Amino acid sequence: MLKDATLAHEAPPEAAAGAAQPRPDPDMREAILAKLRFAVGRDVSAARDHDWYVATALAVRDRVVERWLDSIARTGPEKKHVYYFSLEFLIGRLFFDTVSNLNIVGEVRQALAGLGVDLDRIRAVEPDAALGNGGLGRLAACFMESLATLDIPAFGYGIRYDYGLFRQAIVDGWQHEIPEDWLSFGNPWEFERPDIKYLVRFGGSVEMVGRPDGTIQHIWHSAETVVAVAFDTPMVGWRGRRVNTLRLWSARAADPLVLEAFNRGDHVGAVADRMRVEAISRVLYPSDATPAGQELRLRQEFFFTSASLQDLLRRHRERHPDFSNLPDHGAIQLNDTHPAIAVAELMRLLVDEHNVRWDEAWRITTATLNYTNHTLMPEALETWPVELMERVLPRHIQIIYLINFLHLESLAKNGEISADLVRQVSLIDESHGRRVRMGPLAFIGSRRVNGVSALHTELMRKTVFSDLHALYPDRITNKTNGITFRRWLLEANPDLTRLLVEAVGPQVLDDAEALSGLERVVGDPAFRDRFVAVRRRNKERLAQEIAARTGVKVDPAALFDVQIKRIHEYKRQHLNLLETAALYAAIKAEPNRDWTPRVKIFAGKAASSYVVAKLIIKLAYDLAQVINNDPDVRGRLAVAFLPNYNVSLAEIIIPAADLSEQISTAGLEASGTGNMKLALNGAITIGTLDGANVEIREQVGPENITIFGLTAPEALARKAEPDHASRAIAASPRLASVLDAIGSGAFSPDDPGRFAGLVGGLRDHDPFLVTDDFDAYWEAQRGLDELWHRPEEWWRKSLLNVARVGWFSSDRTIREYAEEIWRVPVG
Repeated sequence: MLKDATLAHEAPPEAAAGAAQPRPDPDMREAILAKLRFAVGRDVSAARDHDWYVATALAVRDRVVERWLDSIARTGPEKKHVYYFSLEFLIGRLFFDTVSNLNIVGEVRQALAGLGVDLDRIRAVEPDAALGNGGLGRLAACFMESLATLDIPAFGYGIRYDYGLFRQAIVDGWQHEIPEDWLSFGNPWEFERPDIKYLVRFGGSVEMVGRPDGTIQHIWHSAETVVAVAFDTPMVGWRGRRVNTLRLWSARAADPLVLEAFNRGDHVGAVADRMRVEAISRVLYPSDATPAGQELRLRQEFFFTSASLQDLLRRHRERHPDFSNLPDHGAIQLNDTHPAIAVAELMRLLVDEHNVRWDEAWRITTATLNYTNHTLMPEALETWPVELMERVLPRHIQIIYLINFLHLESLAKNGEISADLVRQVSLIDESHGRRVRMGPLAFIGSRRVNGVSALHTELMRKTVFSDLHALYPDRITNKTNGITFRRWLLEANPDLTRLLVEAVGPQVLDDAEALSGLERVVGDPAFRDRFVAVRRRNKERLAQEIAARTGVKVDPAALFDVQIKRIHEYKRQHLNLLETAALYAAIKAEPNRDWTPRVKIFAGKAASSYVVAKLIIKLAYDLAQVINNDPDVRGRLAVAFLPNYNVSLAEIIIPAADLSEQISTAGLEASGTGNMKLALNGAITIGTLDGANVEIREQVGPENITIFGLTAPEALARKAEPDHASRAIAASPRLASVLDAIGSGAFSPDDPGRFAGLVGGLRDHDPFLVTDDFDAYWEAQRGLDELWHRPEEWWRKSLLNVARVGWFSSDRTIREYAEEIWRVPVG
């Protein structure tokens, strides 16, 4: 977090209440007009909103480029770079983010107004760059912004997908996936670098050739070559202090057209190889339900990892005579196991391509790489069939075998080996058809391995990496996730930002922990009323969005109960839905009771091949159809599932949420960042003691968060009881009734058996302990109903959440990475 005494008082014109309006900037106006005419090719009279957006973006981009080039120029050869490898970068819209970070919102607004154009209207034209699936990709975007804000030289490396995460359409309650063609109108923020390209190889065979000194050289004769072409996007830090580079790779064929085949009339066959190659960067997360899909996923991961390593090694050699000091000048962070093949590829490049001795290459590799783990579920830690890797990456499987041999041999020398230990720590899993285990590979090949919340890190030590932790006790460290407050407060909630600046001072714009100053006014009725008025406006805006997207009309005065995240059984949207059905039944049974009016708001996407997750979406839709059309509960309960959840929709939902649902099975959510965004904007959390909920409770105080359900150790023990679900259902008449209703078709009269499988799974084994936590969840919700009827107390808790979550800034997280993992100076 910046604490620059000068910058702290240069509040953006639109953030500081009462600030004088900026004078129109003729330079910005003329720049926009010039871009409209000469870059877009439109006259003012013919320009449409998208034309104005592109022209304005290009005019702003010119100012970014000046700072970008300056940032590069002042990063000398002695400076250490951070290289962030991530298969996902969920950056969302960049236009307003960039304008805000450059502190030129006012002048851009004024320049456009002078041309009869509304800034807010054209900013909505920009498509979301949906190059991620959820928290992992959004975290990467927040980290890129904080790296620049803290003046740390950095490159983000990923894939420039032609189609981002699918656009979700809900048709009769069922999710349908539609290609997200975010590049259909071009991308004014990126720079194609056709001169920066690398060959990425696949398949073939490996030849061993003896050298004069008696050593063996491995020569990889690949069967296929793909060209990785760089596309650079400048990532602007707060106040424009530094601009770093997000470099995304696009896959191109070395020979885009087989001319001989084309001239023979085989017009399709002439481009077949090109289509296969370019599929690598075509779609984010292609389904891996088929062998072809699995191979494409592996090809994607190796493609961007190899190109990125080649790029940073080339840059290093331009400045240094050899690679011996690479760890002193570069730190690579692997965001989950997707780029874990970097361990083998960096070894290959050093040993095979640059003739570095194996032991020296291993020293360099393990001192340069670091690995962030994002999951405790063994099935989510990537593994690849040995047969697939032998076919696609034949040299790399050899390297992995050798790494594994030397690893196990070192244990044997230390007397720490046993058959059971070998099974646990070997890089090759022999129990499931011989598979390469990417999590342990990343662990062994990295200097530091970090979890993303205190609980998650401790569970890593005790569960998925317990044996490796015993062997390398100093390797695992914790770095609790954070969010960039610039996006999730200043931009998403400008009215609240103005109020905070008035109450705390402009320093709150630069130092997230200055939010603590808000505690001085939480008891002030006048301030509380203004806070409630801000929230009301945000809720009215969300109510309009709900009506536009779903046709459901909701009352902004109701409690907005929000669960927005990827649809997954462990995140337990179905627990929320069971409680919704039970609440509906209770209201029907006691219609004259003073029920707290609630709007249950859901949003999120299910993986295309995840059948149960799609069924959960359908259940939400079916519940909504019944509940929203029942006059007996009108004004007391409504349900809305908002389709196509993305960053832009989140920016509308989060400032309007009263209640934040963070109800994953304890011990399974690594961290969460949605919980932080919602608390920052004033939502009270209802959740389990899971992920960063633990630290949120510590920061905001246990009295300002609602915790329920089994703890992680209790959940682990309960899962081991074979009849836990049946016992929980037998002990809860309310739960039994709800399961009977859903399972028998009370909410799906057109198909009474639609949810029988979902209910049967809960009755039979319930691996995510929905039944065990149901009653505790119900009671916690009723306690919140009572709290809602005590508005002074509710809003006090809401304000204290805002005041006490400054610690969850991604600036703090990046500062910790920089000091304790990457060993780079900050600022």
